[in-house]
Amino acid sequence: MYRLVGVLSISLLMTACARPVDRGQQYLDGSFDEVLNPIVVVNSDKPRDYSGFRPQLEKVEEVSPSLTEKHKALYSRLQRWLTDSGQPDELINYGIEPQQMGGGDGYGNVLFTGYFSPVIEMRHKPDAEYRYPVYGLPSCDDTCPTREQIYQGALDGKGLELGYSASLIDNFIMEVQGSGFVHYGDTDDLEYFAYAGKNGHPYVSIGKVLIERGEVPREKMSLKAIQEWVAAHDKDEVLELLNHNTSFVFFQPKDAHPVTGTAGVPLLAGASVAADRDYLPMGSVILAEVPELNEQGNWNGKHTLRLLMALDTGGVVKGNHLDLYHGMGEEAGITAGHYKYFGRVWKLATLN
Repeated sequence: MYRLVGVLSISLLMTACARPVDRGQQYLDGSFDEVLNPIVVVNSDKPRDYSGFRPQLEKVEEVSPSLTEKHKALYSRLQRWLTDSGQPDELINYGIEPQQMGGGDGYGNVLFTGYFSPVIEMRHKPDAEYRYPVYGLPSCDDTCPTREQIYQGALDGKGLELGYSASLIDNFIMEVQGSGFVHYGDTDDLEYFAYAGKNGHPYVSIGKVLIERGEVPREKMSLKAIQEWVAAHDKDEVLELLNHNTSFVFFQPKDAHPVTGTAGVPLLAGASVAADRDYLPMGSVILAEVPELNEQGNWNGKHTLRLLMALDTGGVVKGNHLDLYHGMGEEAGITAGHYKYFGRVWKLATLN
């Protein structure tokens, strides 16, 4: 699953002097100069929940012999460590070296955002309600049309329409996520729309646009906040906002199947992340103090120590930024849309 962003690429800037703590930031380990910093011992007193790791690892072993072979030593040592104790300060005893991520502020605070797999109600033919098309990949001789040009009909009559939804913002959100599930109400078929390509124009975060305009406070920005803004404004205002993002994503329909990441492995909610493969190659395992949210989508003051696997990538998921997969459907979307908090992270590597 190639995705453009997580949580509509809401960028949070931190400075060392301010030392904010409102989004789960901690200052326990001094400062770091690199994205990955080898250490000897992980000191974490957070409650542990490793329940998602083994099922996710099984998916890797089932469908990707190459990843399994590449990380064979690490996976084997982690299995023994989990069976024996799972104590983070004992990793070194199993030949596993923790490499702590430095965080965007240089104090180990790594940004966690969230993404999900939308489920959109569609029809094969347009009508008064279902009138917003989703397109397959066009053949562009030079440059593909911009979003605004596509909305104005630049692809009409080319036979690229895969179906029609009743919501322009639903289509947009599926573009941002990079893929999604579609239910055709006229035939009761469920299909998976995989990423097929994009038009080559720059991506602009509409969340950032709303923040800069003062229409949504930065601390309140989420997927739900964007949906609420759209619901409160007319079509022309919504189009004007969406057109700020000149990038446009095209899809290819496939039979419904488990959601897979860039690594080609089915993703399990809460067990996999999208990451920067320059630092976390596909199949990498991280130990992370993952921020926990309450029912209102705010950080509840707690972190949980989890084992996660890097199995996906994202257009703006770079460096000290991880995008946690939340699953499929509306509830997953709401949770993912609120997710923009910080936790400590250690990449796990084998010692020679």
